[in-house]
Amino acid sequence: MIRPVEWRNGAVVLLDQRLLPAKEVYRVYRDYREVARAIKEMVVRGAPAIGVTAAMGIALGMQTAQPRELARSFERICKRMAATRPTAVNLFWAIDRMKRAFESARDRGPEVVREILLQEALAIHDEDIANNRAMGAFGAPLLPKRGTVLTHCNAGALATAGYGTALGVIRAARESGKLLTVVADETRPFLQGARLTAWELKKDKIPVTVITDNMAGHLFKNGDIDAVVVGADRVAANGDAANKIGTYTVAVLAARHKVPFYVAAPVSTVDPNSPTGEDIPIEERPAREVTHVVGEQVTPQGVKVANPAFDVTPNQLIAAIITDRGIAKPPYKRSLAKLLKTAPAAMPGGTKKRARKKPAR
Repeated sequence: MIRPVEWRNGAVVLLDQRLLPAKEVYRVYRDYREVARAIKEMVVRGAPAIGVTAAMGIALGMQTAQPRELARSFERICKRMAATRPTAVNLFWAIDRMKRAFESARDRGPEVVREILLQEALAIHDEDIANNRAMGAFGAPLLPKRGTVLTHCNAGALATAGYGTALGVIRAARESGKLLTVVADETRPFLQGARLTAWELKKDKIPVTVITDNMAGHLFKNGDIDAVVVGADRVAANGDAANKIGTYTVAVLAARHKVPFYVAAPVSTVDPNSPTGEDIPIEERPAREVTHVVGEQVTPQGVKVANPAFDVTPNQLIAAIITDRGIAKPPYKRSLAKLLKTAPAAMPGGTKKRARKKPAR
């Protein structure tokens, strides 16, 4: 399984997704500030993967914090992580979880604090993989026995600790025997579909066809798309979902052609503090991502550029939200609130998540 983020020999190891598919390079980080920069510069991306990486970055920074400065160092490190990407709510969820771990251990000495924070970060990593597999099991029955599924951006193993959200649903459906092929939007301007989703699916020997973003309407009109599955960086309490820019366009096309549009995201991506999609902050990224493609300038010098990284799909266009605790359906305000209260151990078939073994440092 692809592992985009790991803790290895006292360091955070990230697969540099900026270089895929041409190069598979793993970078080793021993300074939390470099981990924060890696998140901001999209060495790692995808809401769950960002949360896991931030947690590991916090644990990393605290390994060398001075005993008399533990609280101050912890606050500074958390603040640095929180300033990296504003839209992905998993980032802030992971930071809050690390804060609770710190508070539980702060009076037990520096070594205990460091160990507890590391164990919490590793638990977040492992739980994410288990949650993705649960999402896959819940979501697979929604997809047809055979047909073509369109996805936008990358919501696979590369966007998580492993297995994936939207691609996890597709993987689980394939594993159950369904004969599915995938159409991957290229997802301008960062080309996550063309570079990352296609790379993942090729590795897994899942048939994939890459299209430019403006080809999707043609395929919908011709009846070539049977379902859409995308991920999310934040889901509002009413079910509005923020995902990579261009997702809203796909949702409108799906609604026009009566094709089910599904969002796959863990409950940690649901933000009860955002009542609607209007409350979700939208990150504006550097103009160069639009003006240049693989280093070559493609727009005239000096023209104005807009580069919002995300858009919000209204809940009315979403057939279901697939989570690690079950399927949410309209009205989402009620169904999501119910899932948020569901015990995390709930799994398809009534099974339980196994307790995580304490790893060696």
